[in-house]
Amino acid sequence: MRLGVARAVFDGEIIEGDVEVEDGLVTAFGASPAGSGGIAVPGFVDIQVNGFAGVDFASASPDDYGRVGTAMAATGVVAYQPTLITLPESHVVAALESLASVEPLDSAPRIIGMHLEGPFLSPQRAGAHDPNSMLDPDPALTERLLAAGPVSTMTLAPERPGALALIELLVGRNIRVSCGHSDATAAQAHAAFDAGATAVTHLFNAQRPFNHRDPGIAGAGLSRSDVTVSIIVDGFHLAEETLRLILAAPAQVALITDAIAAAGRPDGTYSLGDREVHVSGGSARLSDGTLAGSVLTMDAAVRNLVDAGADLPAAIEAATAAPARSAGRHDLGRLAVGSPADIVVLSDDLTVERTLVGGTEVFPPR
Repeated sequence: MRLGVARAVFDGEIIEGDVEVEDGLVTAFGASPAGSGGIAVPGFVDIQVNGFAGVDFASASPDDYGRVGTAMAATGVVAYQPTLITLPESHVVAALESLASVEPLDSAPRIIGMHLEGPFLSPQRAGAHDPNSMLDPDPALTERLLAAGPVSTMTLAPERPGALALIELLVGRNIRVSCGHSDATAAQAHAAFDAGATAVTHLFNAQRPFNHRDPGIAGAGLSRSDVTVSIIVDGFHLAEETLRLILAAPAQVALITDAIAAAGRPDGTYSLGDREVHVSGGSARLSDGTLAGSVLTMDAAVRNLVDAGADLPAAIEAATAAPARSAGRHDLGRLAVGSPADIVVLSDDLTVERTLVGGTEVFPPR
């Protein structure tokens, strides 16, 4: 079948012409005649999402994941990594067991695995997390969590005692390690990256501030081409000038939503793990004003990054291939002849018109 688009983003370039899909695979780019409008891009990959459409992954049932997938497909997401903030062990185990019970569906976004954002974080940079639940890295606790369900990424503070050894343990188990909620110096951050950590979680937020003589984890991450820095482009977490500096740095840039259950829902009070979050005017905050995730969607993040000065291929890369690489999933986030047809069709103003997973149209619903 033909998608009926005028162009596509392929390997970082805009290719004029239509896209052909057969048996769930991409079979051709640049086909003539081209469609009258629209652009086909790889499906978006969100590697940090705490909840969506009224569902908080800390308390989600297996059935809830189906509802979330349907809602996320409408925003162009074809794969995502549900995320848990710092919580007591019993809560994390229950959430992992629930995820382990989810039956994969061919007609829904793919679930990469769970992102554990904690508990081995810094109380000095707690953000919206409960500092009383934060712990020094503990291999025995880590093994219990890994046994409970599919963990794919862990965010930790590399300056905590035992962090480097835990990074090596996780990398040896094929689990990606990101640094965040951290008061690490640049030297401590570099040590973590050299030990196998590959990313910085929501750059500049809940971490040691950048200083010209003390660049901290943000400066260390931005200076390395082998590190992915994830960013929340919602108009609250980062200034536009900061975004422009990030885009000029050597680091790979990945868009995340850090969305909570309020995403796609009206203003009100919602849960983020064991935190109560108040949402108003697009901002999600604790009662003391601390930012607590977001209500951002991936399609909006792409539009916001383009508005901040990124060209379209770079913005698409940040929503697709970059987060997929960060999650260790090189099968996601790219379009190529012979690749799975995980595709989003965007209108000329970059709103989502269609989402396909493995060639099956999951948005709009049939």
